[in-house]
Order: sequence, then C-alpha cells, then structure tokens
Amino acid sequence: MELAWFYVGDAVGGNQEEFSDPLMRMGGCAAICACDCAIWFALHRDRPHLYDGADQRITVEEYQRFGAVMKPYLRPRAGGVDRLEYFIEGFGQYLADHGETDIRMTDVPGDAPAAEALLTAERQLKRGLPVPFLLLRHRDQALDDLTWHWFSLLGMRREGENTLVKTITCGETYWVDFDRLWDTGHDRRGGMILFDGI
Repeated sequence: MELAWFYVGDAVGGNQEEFSDPLMRMGGCAAICACDCAIWFALHRDRPHLYDGADQRITVEEYQRFGAVMKPYLRPRAGGVDRLEYFIEGFGQYLADHGETDIRMTDVPGDAPAAEALLTAERQLKRGLPVPFLLLRHRDQALDDLTWHWFSLLGMRREGENTLVKTITCGETYWVDFDRLWDTGHDRRGGMILFDGI
C-alpha cells in the first residue's frame, strides 16, 4: 500500500535543500514535514483551508513561500525539533490558526515495542494517512541521511519476513526495513505522530 503524493517542481514533496532561507535549509525538516502533511490534507482530505491553491504539482517558489508560513510554528532551533510534543504543539497551532478543528494528533514514542509500532503505522497507512516520523541518532550508519530528522512514512510492503516502509524526505523516497529503522540502538529515540479525526 502506498499513498499518492504530490510534486514540488520535479521532486516528490518538499525539499529543504532547495530553500534559500539558510535556517530552513539547515534545520527546517519538521516545518517541511508539516507543510507536506498540510498540502496532502488539502489535496486528499478536502481541507483547502490548510493550503490555498493545492495542486498535484506545486512550484518550488510556492512551496518556499508556504515554508515561510510554517516556519514560526516549527521553527528551527538549537537541537532541532527533537521531541514529538514540539511537532504536535507547533502543527496543532497551525491547524487551529487556519480553522481546522477536527484533526487531532497523538504520539508513538520511540521506546514502544517494534511490533506494536509497526501495527500502528500499518493501521494509519491503511486508513490512507501519512505518518510523520522523527529519527534521532541511529547506530546504523547507512541511515545517516535520516538521522536527527523529520520525514514521513507513506507506504508499506512485505518482503519475505520483513516489512518495508516507504519514507519521503528531501524530495526523494526510500524503502527501509521498519524493524531496522525503529531499533536505533540508542536510549533517546524519536517516534511517530498519528493523525485522527480526518
């Protein structure tokens, strides 16, 4: 199962590396994850008030303007938006300020059992909802591009005994083994955000 997404220029979703604002380029991943979700809700859940002029293909300039709107809600800061509650508070305020009263968010902390987290992510994706994901440090250096970073899960598939999830970040998608992604090898972990009411 995979969610339909949208394009920003030629890229799938937003890409912080294309921002002219150096703060967004360096640490805007939470704001960009929220931008992507807001656009997705406008396109696929009839919430045009969350992104005016939503289309399946958005220009880079339009997206950067939207990023500037989202930046105060999930502003880049020392240490980053490194807690799930910061995302819930910031994006929740954006939703409230834009007249959205139905969408609710809860978190799945990174110390939840992997099997439970996988089932939760699968339920969300089956409902057709993206899953914002925060990955802090990880012992697997092959995942360095995803560490200390917010991105979204938009798909899931089985390969033998493994379950892969489709991640999207910086305008690209990657399939990653969920158990490997979840088992960071560190005490301090990130986790996932779940949407409800939509």
